Amino acid sequence: MRNFMKSAALVAALCTSGTVQAQEDITITLVPGLTTDAFYITMNRGAQAAADALGITVDFQGAEEFDPVLQTPVLDAVIARGPDAILIAPTDTTQMIEPLRRAHDAGITVVTVDTFIDDGKYQDGAGDGDFPMAYVASDNVGGGRMAARFMAEAIGGEGQVYVSNVRPGISTTDQREEGFKAEMAENFPSVTVLDTQYNENDASLAASQFSAVLARNPDIKGVFGANLFSALGAGNGVEGAGKADDVTVIAFDAPQSIVDNISSGLVDAAIAQHPAEIGYFGVMAAYAVLTGNSVPVSIGTGFTVINAGNVDDPEITKFIYSE
Repeated sequence: MRNFMKSAALVAALCTSGTVQAQEDITITLVPGLTTDAFYITMNRGAQAAADALGITVDFQGAEEFDPVLQTPVLDAVIARGPDAILIAPTDTTQMIEPLRRAHDAGITVVTVDTFIDDGKYQDGAGDGDFPMAYVASDNVGGGRMAARFMAEAIGGEGQVYVSNVRPGISTTDQREEGFKAEMAENFPSVTVLDTQYNENDASLAASQFSAVLARNPDIKGVFGANLFSALGAGNGVEGAGKADDVTVIAFDAPQSIVDNISSGLVDAAIAQHPAEIGYFGVMAAYAVLTGNSVPVSIGTGFTVINAGNVDDPEITKFIYSE
């Protein structure tokens, strides 16, 4: 994580020190995973702050659902308008490679934010999706490990838990699950991680899945919700089963709805990303490339754990995602 943060600081210093030549006619388009999510709305707020600091234009164009079938035509329309750079949260690691290659072939600088294509290792000459110039995101494996440590402590280091996730093929949630499982296997051998439940971003399905898991495993002690709807659904399932005092729910991401559930006791903790920083450093990285400078291919931002003990702390509430 420290090296990721150093990369972000380097890009910011580069763009504010005068090393990058001022060029105010640059246009950048941010294509989020979906436009209605507080995470991406907060990311756009950071992107606009960077645009204001640099005196350039950043547009925000996306679909209303996290789906490569819906994101692709939005991306094609953006490419047709010919911005200088595209910041995008790809909605699938493989399906978005060819659509983004069209942007690259049109001479548009591509930077991925939050999620990535291919293996996320860019500019290494390997793989079909190595052409983006940078990837700006949280260390999602590290965030999954953080969730596992908090979970293990909360349940006394033993018992059965599971991951509620969206679907395979989304880089961020895949990595959160990977980190969670790896941390448990390496450091908490008395915790058993059951089969992952995939809910297709449907909180109602995630709630019913908890009921099914509980029926098979009545001593279940915890659920890690790898994204917003997974966590909300799991929390609702726990509440509906009358197990709020017995089952620990850890959420990834911190919109107001999750924070409200922390305050009410339905969710025990949330791993909050810093989406405004992702948007800010994404714009800074694209601007640096466009003005002839090299940037790190991986630029990372931090996390903040929000729980009942700090949810009202002003130094913590600034990390809550806002619409």
